Amino acid sequence: MDLWEPGSETLPGHPTASMPGMTSEETTSYLRHHLTLAGRSDTLYSDDAAALIHQTSRGMPRAVNNLAVQALVAAFAAGKAIVDESSARAAVAEVTTE
Repeated sequence: MDLWEPGSETLPGHPTASMPGMTSEETTSYLRHHLTLAGRSDTLYSDDAAALIHQTSRGMPRAVNNLAVQALVAAFAAGKAIVDESSARAAVAEVTTE
């Protein structure tokens, strides 16, 4: 008897967990926390950028991470000192077209 059913787990023995996404405030705090771990104490993501990352990711940590990294890359490529809404929009376009 095979206990693994497609769609119920990512891999046999690794059940998927359904958790609610973070709130907008939690997403902003999450971004700030990761920046602190990386040694940044200043604001790197504008409020508009953080709001767009939250809205697009629905507060899901993996999606927040992916969008935040892509937005950071877009800001760097544009020579910006902070991640603004246009950088976050570029990230959304990049991630949603993959």
